[in-house]
Amino acid sequence: MELSRDETSLSLTGHGVELLRYTFDSDTIPSECPAPYLHPLRTLGGQAVTANRPHDHRWHKGLAMTLSHVSGQNFWGGPTFDASAPGHGYVQLDNVGRLRHEGFDEIECDGQELVLAERVTWVTAHGEEWLTEVRTLRVHDVDTTAGAWELRFGTALTNVSGRDLEIGSPTTAGRPDAGYTGLFWRGPRDMAHGTVLADGDLEGGEVMGRSASWLAYSSPHDEVDAASTLVFEQDPGEEGRTHWFVRSEPFPAVAPSPAFHEELVLPDGDVLRRHSRIVVADGLWDRAAITGHLKEHPW
Repeated sequence: MELSRDETSLSLTGHGVELLRYTFDSDTIPSECPAPYLHPLRTLGGQAVTANRPHDHRWHKGLAMTLSHVSGQNFWGGPTFDASAPGHGYVQLDNVGRLRHEGFDEIECDGQELVLAERVTWVTAHGEEWLTEVRTLRVHDVDTTAGAWELRFGTALTNVSGRDLEIGSPTTAGRPDAGYTGLFWRGPRDMAHGTVLADGDLEGGEVMGRSASWLAYSSPHDEVDAASTLVFEQDPGEEGRTHWFVRSEPFPAVAPSPAFHEELVLPDGDVLRRHSRIVVADGLWDRAAITGHLKEHPW
C-alpha cells in the first residue's frame, strides 16, 4: 500500500486501486456540517461503495462520524427532526456545527498497514467547543485471495462543554425507526435495494433498531458485472449498547447508533468511546462467508 497526501486529504492506494481517500479538511458549506469523511471507499476490484453529497441528502459524506442530536445542536448537517414542527417534522435551524481537524499525532504506512491518529474539535453553530475527539483509523488485512480489506474506525469523544450533553437521534426526538447518529455510511445509488444480514439470523427490515454484533450489506453494481459486500462489526465490549440503523431503500445506509432508542447522557469531562470494523469486499457474501471471515480474522 502507498499513502499520498495533500493539504486537505490523504489517499491510500493498494494493488493499483485507490482504496480510500480521507478528507480531513472539508470545505463544504456550513449547513452541511463541515467534517472529516472517507470518500471514496473502493473494493480491491475497484468498485466504489460510498456516495458523496447525493442529491437527496447533500450532507451525506461517504463514511463519516456524526451526532445528529446533541443538546439541541446538530453535528450531522441538514435539517433537524422536531416532532412539533409542521409537515414531516424536519426543519432547518441555526444549529449546525462543524468538526474541526486539529492535526495528526500519527501517520504510519509500512506498505502492509496504515495507522492514523487524529485530533478533532466539535464546534457548535455558535462557536462553542463542546467535544474534543481522538480518532484512529487503521487499514489492514488486505487479502487479494478473499478480495477484501479491513478498516478500523475508533473514536474517543471527551465532553469539554462544561455541562452534561444529551446525545440522541431523530427516534429519541419522536420519529420511529430513524435512530441514526454516530458513524454513518451512505452507499452509492446503485447499491440500493441490497441484501441486509446480521448476526442472530436477522435479515432485511427486521434488523432496524436491533442489537447485533455484526451487520452486512451487499449489492450488485450497475454497468459492470460485479458486486460488493460491506460487513460492519462493533467492538464486542460495546455489544448491547449499539443498535443498528439500516436502510436499503430509497438509498443504502448503515449506522451503528449509540442512541437509537434512548438518549445517552455524557457528563462533563467524561469520554464516549466507540470502535467499528468495516470489511470491504468484492462479491455477494452469504452468511457463511461473512461468519467465516470474521472467525478467521477475529476482533
